[in-house]
Amino acid sequence: MKQRKLIALVLSIFLFLPCLAFAGKDLDAVRKKGFIQVGVNGGVFGFGMPDEKGVWKGLDVDTGRAVAAAVFGDANAIKFTPLTAVQRFTALQSGEIDLLARNATRTLSRDTQLGLNFVTTNYYDGQGFLIPKALGVKSAKDLSGATVCVLPGTTTEQNAADFFRSNNMEWSPVVIESTSELAKTFFAGRCDVLTSDISQLAGTRATAPNPKNYVIMPEVISKEPLSPAVRHGDDQWKDIVDFSVLAMIAAEEMGITSKNIDTMLKSKDPKIQRFLGVTPGNGKALGLDEKWAYNIIKQVGNYGEVFERNVGPKTALGLERGLNALWTNGGLMYAPPFK
Repeated sequence: MKQRKLIALVLSIFLFLPCLAFAGKDLDAVRKKGFIQVGVNGGVFGFGMPDEKGVWKGLDVDTGRAVAAAVFGDANAIKFTPLTAVQRFTALQSGEIDLLARNATRTLSRDTQLGLNFVTTNYYDGQGFLIPKALGVKSAKDLSGATVCVLPGTTTEQNAADFFRSNNMEWSPVVIESTSELAKTFFAGRCDVLTSDISQLAGTRATAPNPKNYVIMPEVISKEPLSPAVRHGDDQWKDIVDFSVLAMIAAEEMGITSKNIDTMLKSKDPKIQRFLGVTPGNGKALGLDEKWAYNIIKQVGNYGEVFERNVGPKTALGLERGLNALWTNGGLMYAPPFK
């Protein structure tokens, strides 16, 4: 009888364990430093680039700031490390950075072989081609024989090779590691075409001497779910990063913005009360302050706000929401219940 009671007690403890939040090594290291080291692109306008005053701005930058707001209650408790496509995953694996928010495509091999955990996608994209209007080409299938600027160590390089091969077209890749140098090479006329994610092409075009002289071709040749990533080995840190991205999406779903959030604290809607920490529970589950989601939206904004100020129609990039609209508006942005 005593043995049965002991077994029942042990089982009850293990059943309860998943409800508790245990700080792991990566989260402990972040808290000990007092800031999050985030790997970013550093050369893509609208996603990750310092402005003329040296202030980092962009959709990926704001993603990192959201995590800092969740962990520390301060979106500025963050430092940025610009990384090339070749450097980015090694920097995360080695511990040089705590979080990678650098327009990285989630793939099976990266998630498994590289020992990474990708979280919720913060931008759904696809690969395309940028050309000078003067080239006079209307379709990517008319690019046979073209010289193509491309970054090494990316899905972009393989996608381009697959596209030209599958269409029985010849091409000459011009491989340059740095995003900024790649753009300079393209604008200098050393290659006919620049291929990358369409969002990155829009950002590159925005920095051209005369953006109107360049056009993004209509073909989209791949799926590119661009997602932040952390290392394997700390589930709590992954959960915090994941739900920081999801919080921005959920806030937009509920109509909570950085401007009306203090009014929303008075809402009688149970979903909003739980989300903003008026009704406690979500913070404890993540090992954070109950105001973690409030801090994200107050200091950074909901997903729609982040999108519009960095890459939206009124910015130099001029991107429409498209796949990045809420699911209620025909897009793919969808958050699970916060309870």
